[in-house]
Amino acid sequence: MIDPHQYCQDKTTASGSSFYYSFLFLPKERRRAITALYAYCREVDDIVDECTDPGVARTKLVWWREEVARIYTGKAQHPVARALADVVHAYGITEDLLMTVIDGMAMDLDYNRYPDFDTLKLYCHRVAGVVGLMSARIFGYSDERTLDYAAELGLAFQLTNIIRDVGEDARRNRVYLPLDELAAAGIEASQIVHVSANAQASEAFRQLMLRQVERALGTYEAAFAKLPAAERKPQLPGIIMAAIYRTLLDEIRVDGCRVLTHRTSLTPLRKLWIACKTWIKG
Repeated sequence: MIDPHQYCQDKTTASGSSFYYSFLFLPKERRRAITALYAYCREVDDIVDECTDPGVARTKLVWWREEVARIYTGKAQHPVARALADVVHAYGITEDLLMTVIDGMAMDLDYNRYPDFDTLKLYCHRVAGVVGLMSARIFGYSDERTLDYAAELGLAFQLTNIIRDVGEDARRNRVYLPLDELAAAGIEASQIVHVSANAQASEAFRQLMLRQVERALGTYEAAFAKLPAAERKPQLPGIIMAAIYRTLLDEIRVDGCRVLTHRTSLTPLRKLWIACKTWIKG
């Protein structure tokens, strides 16, 4: 029989995600719990990204809704769900929080454009802000204000992902940049889809992306303004992740925001160096 926690560990390692480096310094039990949560997010996200038939994707998400319910009745079947079943009660990971993540993934089947930032924020909250809340519970906290920080940090992470992945998303005919902001810059969503495959971005697009970068960086600042000083040590994994992601945003800006035709990334060694430096600094 598959070891569910090893399955989650393998999935997390194979993803190459920056989150992996923020988990390294956690005690074993907390690391096991956050790895299971991350693997869950990857499983449901991969459904939407990899299924070319929206009907099949919807069916699979329905199955995962049923599987989440089974986590809380002791009948989980999938290795990731079985791993979660071992940890959800210890860390206060409720069924509605896990379901909200699926709600967010389902939005990708209903929307490939977002009219304004408020609509985009709802999506970001569901797929990342709620994950931030669950992560904060796993890391440990004693001040309720930490949950506000965690939700805001999740938003910052998702905004960073959106910036990094503009070109990749456009090739799937998905545009996460708010349409009203595109219009204000004199850009249509169809131009982004076209440019991602065929040409260099315009100066107007570069300026638009610089504004997106500034908003993401501002969201990190807003998040950390909400983090009580006494909670900094237990929440260090999120702080490590933020250090990695803010470095990524700096790289994107220095590179001229060429996100339509280039996917900026940091090497594993650099991520590890940032993680170690941030951990030592505390």
